[in-house]
Amino acid sequence: MKGPAIFLAQFASDEAPFNSLKSIAEWAGRLGYKGVQIPTWDRRLFDLKLAAESDAYCDEVRGVLANAGVEISELSTHSQGQLVAVHPAYDELFDGGVPKQVRGNPKARQEWAVEQVLLGAKASRRLGLEAHVTFSGSLAWPYLYPYPQRPAGLVEAAFDELARRWRPILDAFDEAGVDLCYEVHPSEDLFDGATVEMFWDRVDHHPRACLLYDPSHFLLQQLDYLEYIDLYHDRIRMFHVKDAEFRPTGRQGVYSGYQGWKERAGRFRSLGDGQIDFRAIFSKFAQYGYRGWAVLEWECALKDPEDGAREGAPFIRDHIIRVTGRSFDDFVATGVDAAANRRMLGIDR
Repeated sequence: MKGPAIFLAQFASDEAPFNSLKSIAEWAGRLGYKGVQIPTWDRRLFDLKLAAESDAYCDEVRGVLANAGVEISELSTHSQGQLVAVHPAYDELFDGGVPKQVRGNPKARQEWAVEQVLLGAKASRRLGLEAHVTFSGSLAWPYLYPYPQRPAGLVEAAFDELARRWRPILDAFDEAGVDLCYEVHPSEDLFDGATVEMFWDRVDHHPRACLLYDPSHFLLQQLDYLEYIDLYHDRIRMFHVKDAEFRPTGRQGVYSGYQGWKERAGRFRSLGDGQIDFRAIFSKFAQYGYRGWAVLEWECALKDPEDGAREGAPFIRDHIIRVTGRSFDDFVATGVDAAANRRMLGIDR
């Protein structure tokens, strides 16, 4: 496992040192991070189109980061991938974050989003990256709760369409030699293992349809986030290290009663302040030989972000397990002797 790294999306701002790639990378390096995950929609930090087209620009980006003592862990198109599939209920909400020329035009917005994610594949290839993270978007999410009763075939039609939209994008990532990792997340149609499996079935278990693992989203759903690793470890290529807590009351539970983040029964916390068993998670990843990055994502409802970032680097560093190259009982090993083995088993007597 590589790390610690940090996702820059929640830290970028118009104020120094968070307003340019150079200064935010230097800030991350001083805190002890070795990698940065870059949000490709933030032009203050990164020019996605230029990175997809220009080796010189990619070399410049790598040089800026190297001078700060960090490297790119992955690129992110969360904001753009979300728009590959949008239910009409969310049209107006999502229009605020897209270019003016595609606002009010869902078809044009969706085409723009697909183009952006495809640029992410090209940029990742030019930068020599092996994985890329995005959201799946959602068509079925407004019908999450099964009342009023969903008409037969509604969910199936939504996933058929989701797969139709993503299949050519997955093929483009395959051509680029990059894994496309979906962050499994409430509000996306891929929000747990069952929905991921429904999607995989429809894209013929595409080899590039991989996963970003973030246990915080699973704790808030009351999903077994350790068994999830057992089930899907062979598809997990990325890891957001993010903490959370779930404290139900007599007034609210998983759905949290439309309350703000500070008042919710389930809320995100800074590393070490929540309920996630990270020792068990890092042990699972060591067990299965995870070789990707461990990336801090800060979304705490209470703590200052700079404090969360400062505490996050040593937290991740101290949890990474250097996997042993030998067994603890090798000192009593007796070597290989096929004939002795057969005698011990009573064979050929």
